[in-house]
Amino acid sequence: MARLPRLDLENVPQHVIQRGNNKDVCFASNTDYAAYAHWLKLAAKKYSVDVHAWVFMTNHVHLLVTPKHKGGVSKMMQSLGRQYVRYFNFTYQRTGTLWEGRFKACLIDSEAYLLACYRYIELNPVRARMVSDPGEYQWSSYGVNALGRDSTLCAPHVLYLGLGLSKNERLANYKKLFVQALDDHFLDDLRNATSKGLVLGRQDFIEKIEYLSNRRARSGKAGRPKKEIVL
Repeated sequence: MARLPRLDLENVPQHVIQRGNNKDVCFASNTDYAAYAHWLKLAAKKYSVDVHAWVFMTNHVHLLVTPKHKGGVSKMMQSLGRQYVRYFNFTYQRTGTLWEGRFKACLIDSEAYLLACYRYIELNPVRARMVSDPGEYQWSSYGVNALGRDSTLCAPHVLYLGLGLSKNERLANYKKLFVQALDDHFLDDLRNATSKGLVLGRQDFIEKIEYLSNRRARSGKAGRPKKEIVL
């Protein structure tokens, strides 16, 4: 069966996940994490992609990004992948692939799910029982978004900036979001949408994406809106 083209629209956020091949380790030291972050920053700048949130786990990566141009995320990930695999193979005297095929991604309905996606990404180390608090994990954006650490990688989304008029107010309100656990249905929906390259959003948002991309953007029966969508 032919693979559907990626859903990829400018100025629409995407949740991206990239896994190590066969769930193998893709980060073996702090130097590896730092190298990946460095090349991510360079690739994001080169291809005009805003990086809002991230977590680098031992054998996979989650990103929340917004491309300013169509195709930006794919170009960013290809460039990043080439640089990092070359570095990793040289460092550990290995050959062959490092990643499990191409990265997976889904489009995110900002108004409904963007801040929940921030939380999902930054809570990964807690769900994996690596730490008890997201602030204890060095290689995520929680330290930037919740604790105010300086970063040249992070580009805050407008909805994040809307959490407060001042930096301190935004930090405080952002941390409050983590008091309540993420809904299990949200977790299932996000994972399903990312795995299948679909959309996580409200019905009207999904219909707009299907109209603009001319392809199915939800699970189940294929189809597009029958009438023109007012944007």
